[in-house]
Amino acid sequence: MAPPSYSDLGKAARDIFSKGYNYGFYKLECKTKTDSGVKFTTSGSSSSETGKITGNLETEYKWSDYGITVKEKWSTDNVLATELSIEDQIAEGLKLAFDAKFTPQTGKKNGKVKVGYKMDYVNTNCDVDFDFAGPTVNGAAVLGYNGWLAGCEMAFDTSKSKLTKSNFAVGYAAGDLTLHTYVNDGSEFGGSFHHKCNSDIENSVNLSWTAGSNATIFAVGSKYKLGKDASINAKVNNSGQVGLGYTQEVRDGVKMTLSTLLDGKNFNAGGHKVGVGLEFEA
Repeated sequence: MAPPSYSDLGKAARDIFSKGYNYGFYKLECKTKTDSGVKFTTSGSSSSETGKITGNLETEYKWSDYGITVKEKWSTDNVLATELSIEDQIAEGLKLAFDAKFTPQTGKKNGKVKVGYKMDYVNTNCDVDFDFAGPTVNGAAVLGYNGWLAGCEMAFDTSKSKLTKSNFAVGYAAGDLTLHTYVNDGSEFGGSFHHKCNSDIENSVNLSWTAGSNATIFAVGSKYKLGKDASINAKVNNSGQVGLGYTQEVRDGVKMTLSTLLDGKNFNAGGHKVGVGLEFEA
């Protein structure tokens, strides 16, 4: 079995701190699928602080027989994005993709060619952008053996002949337990721990520290399933911020999320954030 990609290392712990929370925004998302297999996702959000409204329209179509997937996205920032990918056709485990973005208002265009390959014990990927002044090459690789994971991620700016990113990570994953540690650019150090106690309870711990700064971020999070249709989330960090979330599947295809972020150090001062989200899927 292939290990996860570099970006997915520690994902189980990150999800505990991110999923089930939308404080600061009021969100609405609708997902539909046609008989021909085309998926549509329409989403919109309004910031409770600024009142700014943003929206996206995404479409996705797969030709499963040929391993081809086409995705298109339009946002209210007037950015058009298209991704064409083909997987497991030229060789098993090989994925090729072309990603392009266009802003009609300014005429700005950019694109990327992406290559990914995975097999037992190895997962690699690389992408190159179309900057004629000098493209940036991004690459990552993860090796896995008996639950142990080791990976690196680098970026090289050809216009400056300079390495702009050098990240390393080591982890361990075994059933209900996941450990992840990382070093980013030799200055940011961090780690996470995720434990799925049983089918209803998940706990995570996250820790990070940046060289040259005395500030250390420490956070603890948990998720508890009240039943098959509801769950609650809670998290707290060393800055005194407390996050709470409640997710309820109102009926088949309708999900509601309520969340809040409380400033424990300045509780009486106000400024706490709330959020409401509705998801429809048919």
